[in-house]
Amino acid sequence: MIARLLPLLLLAFAFIPASAAPRCLSDCTPRIGVVSAFGAEADILVAQTERRRTITVNGNRFTTGVLRGNPVVIVLSGVSMVNSTMVTQLMLDHFRVQRLIMSGISGGVNPAHHVGDVIVPERWAMPLEVYWNHDGTPPAPCGAPGDVSCLGLKLAEPDGKPVPPFVGAAPIGALFMRQNFVMSTARAPQGEFRFDYEVDPAMLAVARAIQPKLERCGPKAYKPGQAEPDPKLCVATPPRLAVGGRGVSGTVFLANAAYRTYLFEHLKAETFEMETAALAHVAHANGVPYIAFRSLSDLAGAEEFNADVGALFASGLAEANEAAVTMAFLEAWKKAQPPARRQHP
Repeated sequence: MIARLLPLLLLAFAFIPASAAPRCLSDCTPRIGVVSAFGAEADILVAQTERRRTITVNGNRFTTGVLRGNPVVIVLSGVSMVNSTMVTQLMLDHFRVQRLIMSGISGGVNPAHHVGDVIVPERWAMPLEVYWNHDGTPPAPCGAPGDVSCLGLKLAEPDGKPVPPFVGAAPIGALFMRQNFVMSTARAPQGEFRFDYEVDPAMLAVARAIQPKLERCGPKAYKPGQAEPDPKLCVATPPRLAVGGRGVSGTVFLANAAYRTYLFEHLKAETFEMETAALAHVAHANGVPYIAFRSLSDLAGAEEFNADVGALFASGLAEANEAAVTMAFLEAWKKAQPPARRQHP
């Protein structure tokens, strides 16, 4: 009897809409998801988490527990847009994630920032999603200049106007930014094109209000028996928290000063790295609010020697300050929630 009914049951499950599919395959406690791109910082957050439990999904270790009063699940994404996308979607499928936090290290784009600053952009974009044309003239594969719709594409127009292309020396050609196509339940079946992925306004407001203590010298700068830190393991300028502006992500490690200048001049970008905009894309497609914190390791593409870069990593300052911001935010977020809405582990 069961054998005869099994094909019918399988057929019935095949027609269950995706929106009705379970979203917490491993753990259904409402949580804040913390995706870290930097292993040393993830270790600090996990060590501070109470009631830890580890769940491994496809080799990725997810740690659940309570951090600064908030039920959380923490995972290391690994470097790259692809890993960030994969791990974020795994988290959303296996845990009941109500909000997302991304954290890690990044390169500076805005020259006003210094090594050790922690940046909290209000939106993220992927400028290296491009139409690579043979030269700087607008591409016209569909007839009219700038029209790429017949290819299922759309050139980027942040702030309502086209972005000039990045033009390299021959035979490099020109890179025209384009928008990303996003499909979701809310926008099916036509989907939508997006350039910017805005962070959650409520989370951004809390980030603007926090005052985390950012150190100039990492924990390894203090040797046993010595009261003063090793000056070689301290950055020159006291780090600060900067909130606002645009962060950008791409599939490259940016070591090109000309492209960094281009991003700052045309997008007013604050920082460049390889993970957050991918998480933002997944968060937007799944309707999950997000925010991201990034500690600056250098000026992307700078060729001159900078002793601060060595001090940042050798002293443990990069992970210490990044973790300090994440934990200060979580503590403030918990306090900001009305009692009726507070989550319980």
